[in-house]
Amino acid sequence: MPYTGDTAGERIGRRIAEVRKARGLTQLQLAQRIPCSKSLIAQVERGHKPATPSLTAGAARALHVRLEQLTGQPYEGPQRGRVYGTIPDIQTAMLSWDLPDEDLPVRSYDDLAADVARASALGRKAKYAKLGLMLPPLLDELSTACHAADGSERERLFGLLSEAYAGVTAIAYAVGLFDLRSQAMDRVQWAARESGDPLRVARTQWQRSTLFLKAAAYNRGMRLLDRVRHDVGEDIARMDAPTLSVHGAVHLRSAMFAARAGNKPTARAHLDAAADAARLLGKDANHYGLEFGPTNVAMHRLGVAVETYDGPEVVRCAEHTRLPANVAPVRAGRWYMDLARGWLDYGNRDKALAALQAARRVAPEQTRNHPQVRETVQTLIHKERYSKESSTGFAAWIGLS
Repeated sequence: MPYTGDTAGERIGRRIAEVRKARGLTQLQLAQRIPCSKSLIAQVERGHKPATPSLTAGAARALHVRLEQLTGQPYEGPQRGRVYGTIPDIQTAMLSWDLPDEDLPVRSYDDLAADVARASALGRKAKYAKLGLMLPPLLDELSTACHAADGSERERLFGLLSEAYAGVTAIAYAVGLFDLRSQAMDRVQWAARESGDPLRVARTQWQRSTLFLKAAAYNRGMRLLDRVRHDVGEDIARMDAPTLSVHGAVHLRSAMFAARAGNKPTARAHLDAAADAARLLGKDANHYGLEFGPTNVAMHRLGVAVETYDGPEVVRCAEHTRLPANVAPVRAGRWYMDLARGWLDYGNRDKALAALQAARRVAPEQTRNHPQVRETVQTLIHKERYSKESSTGFAAWIGLS
């Protein structure tokens, strides 16, 4: 049976409408609480527009419900079972952070570092099922190694443990397990502090800020990022490459917070500051897994344009940005997902679908599990009156059938 775009409980807009009515709120009252226009609420509830991440987060906050109650995450389906099947062992390893197995053989630092690098590479490629299988034994071994070591060796091992815990946050974010993600974020911060590396600590605060994005707590997120920038410093002429990467990444995240808060001038100022750092850095780099450089700045320019419904800027970004062949698939996937949403807002459904197909090619696990993709597909089908086989086929692939 072909997907019709109106399956009960599937669309975020439908869920928003159900909770809003249960709370006794009108569309205007909800719009005032988010805040946004009443027209946008009406269009999202009817399926004429996709529920953006910012609107969904704002609605969850205004309606006093958990975000996943509106997104419907985690999504079910046979293709997702391989990722979910790794979660119990990950959770056990997470709970055992202070219970090192003294009988567990521990390899050398170099061997452990090589495995952490392999885990990070799986995260960059959005290979979450493989990453989920790799992490539990690696976390156990790293925990044992950290507790047995001392001095600089202990600090270096905690740096590895912090990076490995970040892999858990990536999986949890991808499949919508927000409680696990918060728990993993606490572990990332703890291990980073134990590493004694100020830049690693700053990087974890940058990562922590995403929790405020999901909660639509934009002012608090901006305060956190302002503090990180103060700690890292603002004189880019004196910064080495890793510091430039952290500094620039914080400006990019600040741009997204400003865009979600509707402050386009501030968003642009942060983008320009990040571009200055990227020019000084000279090339794309991957210090602390941040993937900062000119390409990342271009990606965030698109993200800000999409968040602020700037159609001409979406077109400009699409026409003037060419992703390098070596860009991380997880970043490329996000670029194409944002591009799809931008083209849909701009009224070009064919290019929106083409962007979704590109996201599927470069990062299938990420694409299949992202709420924004589901919303974009559902809106495409609604607008096409279910007449395009290509759209319904994509809907079936992500589990909307």
